[in-house]
Amino acid sequence: MEPVYYPVIGLARTIFALQGLKFTVKGEDNIPATGGAVIAINHTGYMDFTYAGLPARATKRYIRFMAKKEVFDNSISGPIMRALKHIPVDRGAGTESYHEAVRRLRSGELVGVYPEATISRSFEIKDFKSGAARMAIEANVPIIPMTIWGAQRVWTKGYPKRLGRTNTPVSIAVGKPIQPFEPASALTEQLHSTMQEMLLDLQQDYTHEPGAYWVPARLGGTAPTLDEANAMDAAEAAEKAARRAQQPE
Repeated sequence: MEPVYYPVIGLARTIFALQGLKFTVKGEDNIPATGGAVIAINHTGYMDFTYAGLPARATKRYIRFMAKKEVFDNSISGPIMRALKHIPVDRGAGTESYHEAVRRLRSGELVGVYPEATISRSFEIKDFKSGAARMAIEANVPIIPMTIWGAQRVWTKGYPKRLGRTNTPVSIAVGKPIQPFEPASALTEQLHSTMQEMLLDLQQDYTHEPGAYWVPARLGGTAPTLDEANAMDAAEAAEKAARRAQQPE
């Protein structure tokens, strides 16, 4: 038993119940009972990772998530993240975290990765980084695709958090394992197309509010299109780079 992870999951389930979150999970039997695997998850909200761990409990597994270093540097979240054995990622120097993830995979752990790297403001599937595929190939473990829909209604980028009793439905789908193959670019492409199909399937059974900020433009919502969201991300990245350049050495 995990002395920290196990009670944290119990606490999370209690919070979910107080929030009235209504989970629909399918395909959890696709998570292997033993052995390493990359869990690739789409990214629409800040609470994604708390929901992504739920399907793994069907086989009594725990996911070690790769998360940005700043979360570990925080005085409150840092000790918790370290106790849960998650993996810090320094976006300026990610080699160390990559090798640590491969080591964990080879030792039989599940490692959670967001191939999009950042939250999708459009709530569509963004372009993928190749890290998930490269880790799976190097560690010789499968990639398990996972899609989550509804998390953006709880707390997402650019909008106030809604952590009270919202009774929000959250749908989760776990896809069949994708065995690693080279090149990583082709594996990444297959993962991307698989997760796109899975997300479309989840959206078919979900009730969307016309004009809502959390609904993609394609489905009648006011979220930016994928192209518009990419432009917003590029502008934000340029602004951050300019601020860093102005900081004294």
